[in-house]
Amino acid sequence: MPIGKNTVVSIEYEVKDALSGETIDDNKGGDALEFLMGGGHIISGLEEAIALMSEGENRKLVVPSEKAYGAYDADALERIPKEQFVGVDLKEGMTLYGQTENGQSAQVTVKSIEGEIVTIDHNHPLAGKNLSFDVTIVKTREAAKQEIATGVLEGSERCREDHNELRHGGCGCGCG
Repeated sequence: MPIGKNTVVSIEYEVKDALSGETIDDNKGGDALEFLMGGGHIISGLEEAIALMSEGENRKLVVPSEKAYGAYDADALERIPKEQFVGVDLKEGMTLYGQTENGQSAQVTVKSIEGEIVTIDHNHPLAGKNLSFDVTIVKTREAAKQEIATGVLEGSERCREDHNELRHGGCGCGCG
């Protein structure tokens, strides 16, 4: 039976770069990842595939970049004077966190350091990548009214510890 909106889904997964085969993230052998269907807590391509699955089912699937973290945007590179990074030991490839002018969290990657100019990349690190998933639906249940209203799952230790921070990392599969 397909999985509908406002269903709490627990999954076991492994995600790889579909091109290189490099493992990006997995929870195999660990706790299942729980999320609320329809809440936008996981990438859209994975949520669409899970909606067509049933409890206990396993599927291997590829999520194209457009339904994951989007296409890579070369215009998302920005050149900034190094002096704006006072106190930061900059290294190529490092991830920096900050806030946008709108107060939203921002993650950027240091693409290059050329003399006094630092090029940062505003793309998500997985932008432009097709993702290969091996996903199993461990369990499903109807969400409680409070879970639907807040997006925070009952009994989710990770969400209890960090209930105000509804952005959990990894592959984009979040519990809140």
